[in-house]
Amino acid sequence: MSTEADEASADRRKYEFKKVIEELQEYEGSGTQLVTIYIPDDKQVSDVVAHVTQEHSEAANIKSKQTRTNVQDALTSIKDRLRYYDTYPPENGIVLFSGAVDSGGGQTDMVTRVLERPPEPIESFRYHCDSDFLTEPLEHMLSDKGLFGLIVLDRREANVGWLKGKRVEAVKSASSLVPGKQRKGGQSAQRFARLRLEAIDNFYQEVAGMANDLFVSKRHELDGILVGGPSPTKDEFLDGGYLHHELQDKVLGKFDVSYTDESGLKDLVDRASDVLADQEIVKDKHEMEEFFENLHTGEEATYGFEATRENLIMGSVDRLLISEDLRKDVVIYDCNGTEEFEVIDRRHSTPAHDCADGSEATVKEREDVIDHLINIAEQRGTETKFISTDFEKGEQLYDAFGGIAGILRYSTGV
Repeated sequence: MSTEADEASADRRKYEFKKVIEELQEYEGSGTQLVTIYIPDDKQVSDVVAHVTQEHSEAANIKSKQTRTNVQDALTSIKDRLRYYDTYPPENGIVLFSGAVDSGGGQTDMVTRVLERPPEPIESFRYHCDSDFLTEPLEHMLSDKGLFGLIVLDRREANVGWLKGKRVEAVKSASSLVPGKQRKGGQSAQRFARLRLEAIDNFYQEVAGMANDLFVSKRHELDGILVGGPSPTKDEFLDGGYLHHELQDKVLGKFDVSYTDESGLKDLVDRASDVLADQEIVKDKHEMEEFFENLHTGEEATYGFEATRENLIMGSVDRLLISEDLRKDVVIYDCNGTEEFEVIDRRHSTPAHDCADGSEATVKEREDVIDHLINIAEQRGTETKFISTDFEKGEQLYDAFGGIAGILRYSTGV
């Protein structure tokens, strides 16, 4: 399988895991009756079954009849699911969730979910019983990979933050007390110059202090540090030895940037694109730049659900671009044998729909809009790219184009 196909498959699995985690996070139980079990792939299933059997026996001592029943039902459901596995779980292990969740009006529903082959190996066996399902270890597995420290500064202000995978995060900022180059009356030029240099030195120390506070504890996880600003500011800062020596060794490069506020951190990532060529956010930017270039010429670009879907069915889409923040369903209606579609918020109930001919539609199907489009894409050999919203054009994909677009193989006029 090609590298691109591997990446697309990994992105799809990552999205599916995210969707399940978000669903699990919405569930609440009454008391400590939602059970979560993390099982590494080197843990014998028979040992887990024995542990669950023991927990079921001990649950008989729970005073509340309802809680006792719910916990034992959850454990029985988990035990039943474990029967589908042989001696050991599949690669990377499995996670099981089961429990009675609130469904409103004092009612509960029994929910059981099994997640196989998580993105990273489960490190240790873990049994957890609480009013919420334990999803933090899975969230950590899905967190963006790649960690870079970001520093932008001039002699007026500075910002320090992170590039975490695709996400730029501003954390600390400072404003300087460096006087302008024009000295005030009564001061000699020599004295003014000395005071100005002292103020610059103090400011550089303050910026280094912010960076040291933020980065030193993460220095072994850092993939590098990027520094941006005008010349000679960034050169003076780096050449002056202000940073902790271990951080100084992590500096990958210095780059000219126009702004040193929070937007300057994003500008720095843009300027460092060659250094960050393997990072996901840079790949996303290249995809969106190509999309907008094609859109500007009026050819080989499509956007919105219906137009993109039609182009997918025609086989004309080379790459399907999906916003990572898209959380929508598509409702497929039957209008006298003709399908009509409506994209709605996942949390909303299915609305009534009037067909184009004025007749009342019947609901044929409702499914995740991303799953719907990806299934068509896979049948047509179209690659799917998930695009971050942590840069301007990624935000535009979500806000202006409904989170759905495509780069075409050829112009179709659709």
